[in-house]
Amino acid sequence: MKILIFGATGMVGQGVLRECLRDPRVKMAVVIGRTHTDKTDPKLREILHEDMGNYAEIEPELTGFDACLFCLGVSSSGMSEADYARITFTWTMAAAETLSRLNPGMTFVYVSGAGTDDSERGRVMWARVKGRTENALRRLPLSVYLFRPGFIEPMDGIKSKTPSYRILYAILRPLMPLLRWAMPGQVTSTREVGRAMVAVARHGYRKRTLETRDIRDAASH
Repeated sequence: MKILIFGATGMVGQGVLRECLRDPRVKMAVVIGRTHTDKTDPKLREILHEDMGNYAEIEPELTGFDACLFCLGVSSSGMSEADYARITFTWTMAAAETLSRLNPGMTFVYVSGAGTDDSERGRVMWARVKGRTENALRRLPLSVYLFRPGFIEPMDGIKSKTPSYRILYAILRPLMPLLRWAMPGQVTSTREVGRAMVAVARHGYRKRTLETRDIRDAASH
């Protein structure tokens, strides 16, 4: 498979990139981002691109892919709805619309979140915006799969970019075995999300919207 990855420097994206590089079925992993990943691998290629809302200048490099694993995102904490929507909705759709034109029918796996509101009318801002994004993706000529993970445990030395999340993860690390046992439908890991995204990119899944239990199931195949 030839896979395109967005958001590979974020916590989830790091896990996804790691699993792509480890999986022999992935022949090439091309990362698009504004900064380097600092990873080296024979099958890794990085494209630095500043304007995540417009891909016109690099379109010739975006063809011939089997799948896109879209992990680009940001915490909504302290953000206005307009700013959060610009990153979450506008940037996602700019990439997806471009890819749907250049690679019609390709698999597009999008990292959303547990509690996403696809009615687009709820009171929680981030959930509404994520829901609007999911709905818009469903309308494109792509094979779209939506991942809605709950709590994601960072593994393999991966750390969140968000300071408050890093503190939370440090506090909860000793409790993770208990949390996994008590809340199996709400806890997954960067390793499982990465493996699940690669698996879905390769052979799909029986559901188009994957909650935590589905993600863990897909990761095991």
